[in-house]
Order: sequence, then C-alpha cells, then structure tokens
Amino acid sequence: MAHPLTRIVDQLKREPSRTGSIIITVFGDAIVPRGGSVWLGTLLEFFKALDIDGSVVRTAMSRLAADGWFEREKVGRNSFYRLVNKGRQTFDTATRHIYDPPPSDWTGRFELLLIGNGWDREGAREALGHAGFGSPLPGVWVAPSGVPVPDEAAGAIRLEVSAEDDSGRRLLSESWPLERMADAYLKFMTTFEPLRGWIGRREALADADAFVARILLIHHYRRVVLRDPLLPMALLPGEWPGWAARKLCGEIYRGLLPASEQWLDRHGTNEAGPLPKAAAALWQRFGEA
Repeated sequence: MAHPLTRIVDQLKREPSRTGSIIITVFGDAIVPRGGSVWLGTLLEFFKALDIDGSVVRTAMSRLAADGWFEREKVGRNSFYRLVNKGRQTFDTATRHIYDPPPSDWTGRFELLLIGNGWDREGAREALGHAGFGSPLPGVWVAPSGVPVPDEAAGAIRLEVSAEDDSGRRLLSESWPLERMADAYLKFMTTFEPLRGWIGRREALADADAFVARILLIHHYRRVVLRDPLLPMALLPGEWPGWAARKLCGEIYRGLLPASEQWLDRHGTNEAGPLPKAAAALWQRFGEA
C-alpha cells in the first residue's frame, strides 16, 4: 500500500476496538447506497487490506447483529448481512449529518428538552448526542431550533427560547466542548492533508487503495462530525476548523469516489449477485447548499 495511506493505516492499527466501528462506516458510506446488503466475503476482502484477521471481523459482525444493527441471511455456506430498520433510521440521520451542507437558516432560537428521572435517560442521552443536542445540565438538552428530535426523546418536555449572540454563546459553551471539537478537526486535517496533495498530483491509485482510503477518510471524519452540533455560523468562533475540515474531506472524497466504486463493482456481492449501482445521491455528497 502506497504512501500516504500506509501511515494512515498504521495509525488506525494503534487504536483499540476499531473493527466494529469500521464496519459501521463501510455500511453507511458504501453498502447502504448499493442496497444495504452485502456478502461477508466482501467485508473480509476489505479488512484484509487493513491486516485485520477474518476471525476478528466475524466476531465483530456477530456482536453487531446481536446488538440489533444487522440481520444475517445464510445462503448455503455464505452469510449476507443487512441493516435492520432501526439501524437504517440511525444511518439515514448520520448520512445527512456527515454529507449534507450545514443548515444555514437558523432562526435565532434554541430548543430545550427536559427529561425526567422516569425515562430511559441513558438511551435518550445517546440518541440526543448523536442527533446534535448538547447538555448544559443533567436532564436538560439543547440544540438550535429545527434540529430533529430522535424518537427516544419524543415525549420530553419541549421549550423554545430566543438568544442574543452573547447569551447564545454562553449557552453553547456550557453544552458542547467546542475547544475539544476544534482540536479533533485539526487532527483530522493534519492526518489527511497529505492524501489531498497526493490526489491533487494525480498519483496512480489502485482501486483497492482508493476504497480503503475512502473508508478510512469517512471513518475518521464521522467520529468528529457526529459529535458536532453544526451550530449556526453566528455562534461559532472565527475560522472555525469544522468548515475547512468539511472542505478537505469533500475534495478527497470526490477524488477517491470513481476508483473506489470500481472496486465495489468487482468485489461487492449480495444475495442476488453483484451489488447494484449506487443511486445518484452518492455522487452529490459534500455538495454545497
């Protein structure tokens, strides 16, 4: 595997418990646009490039299925995995958050959710965090007005409040760790900037390497952006690194997409045979508003 991808893969290998998370990235980024079902052998072929043993991948898939993410279908000796409905809803929300342009129509208002002690607060907390809500106090959640409320918190007490810029910044500083988020964006850019230069010089890139690079790009970006509430520009500090990180990610992604899709054309299989072609929406990812 050629530079600079080797360095990125080596960095990944130093991370613990990564296989299940990468499987989620593979499905959300590459398999869902092609129907949502894939042969286990396709996943094993991909993970071979990361030097991750097949037994580790099988164990991770079994755990994800047991946790309600996937259902397995056996055809002869072959196993095929498909997202269950709950997993598909989570993926749809994450897809919009990762690939769509940030909302630009903030009304200057925040939505507050109040969750009582009788709730499944842990389940609601996880769902609200993934949806972009922050929490300034226990049981209190906040997001710019218009952010969809997940089903796990649909029965919460809902209030809408207005905020001038100063009070809005105070509220968000108590709700989201923006400094930590900014550091994560900067680390992402440091890791992947060499890959943009490499693509920009039109260096030769094998289809397999393009697919690996695409998945690792989104794997790293997803871990940062899904913790980002995508706050309105008026509430963010100047030169917010999230904007530059999205631009970098989009440029690299578009550069990798054709070759990586060719790898899926050759290696991607489901119960019916080769994976169907991706919908047009795939090629519109990271577009402008």
